[in-house]
Amino acid sequence: MSDLLRQRPAGPAALRQLLKTAIEQRAPLVAPGCYDALGARLIEQAGFDAAYMTGFGTTASLLGRPDVGLLGMSEMVDNARRITAAVDLAVIADADTGYGNQINVVRCVQDYERAGVAAIHIEDQILPKKCGHMEDKQVVDASVMVGKIRAAVASRQDDDFMVIARTDARAPHGMDEALRRATAYAEAGADMLFVEALQDVEEIERVATEFAGVPLLFNWVEGGKTPPLSYDEVAALGFAMIIMPIGMLLAATGAMQNFLTKLKASGTPAPFADELMPFDEFTDLIGLREIGALEKRFSV
Repeated sequence: MSDLLRQRPAGPAALRQLLKTAIEQRAPLVAPGCYDALGARLIEQAGFDAAYMTGFGTTASLLGRPDVGLLGMSEMVDNARRITAAVDLAVIADADTGYGNQINVVRCVQDYERAGVAAIHIEDQILPKKCGHMEDKQVVDASVMVGKIRAAVASRQDDDFMVIARTDARAPHGMDEALRRATAYAEAGADMLFVEALQDVEEIERVATEFAGVPLLFNWVEGGKTPPLSYDEVAALGFAMIIMPIGMLLAATGAMQNFLTKLKASGTPAPFADELMPFDEFTDLIGLREIGALEKRFSV
């Protein structure tokens, strides 16, 4: 668990080792999605080794709006910095399109790396981008994305910092083009491939077969376009990592709506207060005991 005095997010080397083990054991690394530091702490306390900073959730939580390219790089990096500061986990972050051209990607990679992130994924959509499971996506020419991947790899300061290449070409151009692009992105130096919004098991199997031996990311989106495979099914196909970007966001939103519906009906939480997490349990969860111990330690 993260120590307030010695907060050191697990870095790129730690993520590389986790993925090496995942591939060797055919046991994909699971990185639940979080959109703030509290969610990251919950992921850590639940025993996971990695967390995924979701752009969908970050946009929803900061703006109350959908993931359609409304947030800029500085806002995303600031959120990543708060998340990595709260936990000792390896954090993988959504970096959208890299926020511009190849030169913008250079700054994007370096800012995320300075924020303590272990890996980012960059996608080949045009600006403004959309969530990968929304309709009417468009992609840039593959050569533009190849240049971005090359720039990302060249600009990282730590060779273990991972550049994950995502293609959204499946929806507008079909599987053949998506696979062609993924191949080009791997040749450009991407450390992991992310073929987004696969629409049936046959497509998932095709990606797994085409890129056998290449680290692959599986995006498990609740209610999205990709079939909801079990962990064992994803493992058998050889994927190295599974992210669940919006599960915590959906769970939290449903719980808050339920609270507010009951509050509106009753006027105060008194009738259902015993359904809520106890105050003392929550303050323990966020580290109040540690703060108290530090206050005693440093009192004159």
